[in-house]
Amino acid sequence: MKKHNFSAGPCILPEEVLQKASEAVINFNNDNLSLIEISHRSKPFVDVIEKARSLALELLGLENKGYEALFLHGGASTQFLMTAYNLLNKKAAYLNTGTWSGKAIKEARLFGELIEVASSEDKNFNYIPKDFDIPNDVDYFHCTSNNTIYGTQMKNFPETSVPLICDMSSDIFSRQLDFSKFDLIYAGAQKNMGPAGATLVVIKKDILGKVERNIPSMLNYQIHIDKDSMFNTPSVFAVYVSMLTLEWLKDLGGIPFIEKVNNKKSALLYNEIDRNPFFKGVVHKEDRSHMNATFTIENDILAKKFDALWQETNINGLHGHRSVGGYRASMYNALPLYSVQTLVDVMQELERQA
Repeated sequence: MKKHNFSAGPCILPEEVLQKASEAVINFNNDNLSLIEISHRSKPFVDVIEKARSLALELLGLENKGYEALFLHGGASTQFLMTAYNLLNKKAAYLNTGTWSGKAIKEARLFGELIEVASSEDKNFNYIPKDFDIPNDVDYFHCTSNNTIYGTQMKNFPETSVPLICDMSSDIFSRQLDFSKFDLIYAGAQKNMGPAGATLVVIKKDILGKVERNIPSMLNYQIHIDKDSMFNTPSVFAVYVSMLTLEWLKDLGGIPFIEKVNNKKSALLYNEIDRNPFFKGVVHKEDRSHMNATFTIENDILAKKFDALWQETNINGLHGHRSVGGYRASMYNALPLYSVQTLVDVMQELERQA
């Protein structure tokens, strides 16, 4: 029996996606070659990456709206660098809501003046700052939609006259938004799309070509667009699995359908966290993430008992990030509702045994 996988990443994937991917590694398209053996320039794989790019735009509602979808190397961490390299001409504004936005800020400082419009570091990033001002003279505003480590999520995004850039690594394709508000979105595949090794970048083409510096070819968005995301050998397996996952999501009913499922999962768990006297939520309620629920048990003896219970119940990946501690239940798109119910049952069993 497969474990109930609450790991923060790499993510849980749909069973049918894993099955198709495993078959493709042995024999892709009945060509008696493995997916990871064929040429990335061959028509079978070109069809894969084109479909993956097309599905990404379709699911986000950005088809025929001046956007391009790319699958690039380097994880979201390389995008901290690439966004600034391509877009920061003089100064940019950043919202600091956790570890990953902090890393993005560090990279951006290499390219120009940086304005930190607000930060939640004063409360160990357990809330999302609000009512901040974004200067009109910056090259762009950057934010992180969901903070995997701390368990916070932006519910609203600011109205601004400058380009809006967002790291959506841990909640991409999980909820309905007006994605046309964003000029650039990036997301590592390993949270809601596929295995590590590819990063989705969705970019509005007209924001490019405005910086005065020379950009190295591998870090230049325009070159990747011109080469149809095939400037160099892409992460073939990661792109293929991402394509399968996007197909799976489309067949279910797309983002509107999965958002309802995700809301049910998060409500079920947060209701138990708030009801059960042994558990305490970490994040301000209005900023709780639907993807990553963080919570603690303040009694060490009960924590050890809880650890034994959930491990005996075939649950995986529940420990919090090493920098925070406690517990973190990651409920990405492919995690079934019954897995969350299993966790809730364990939490209630702890209460009965205490």
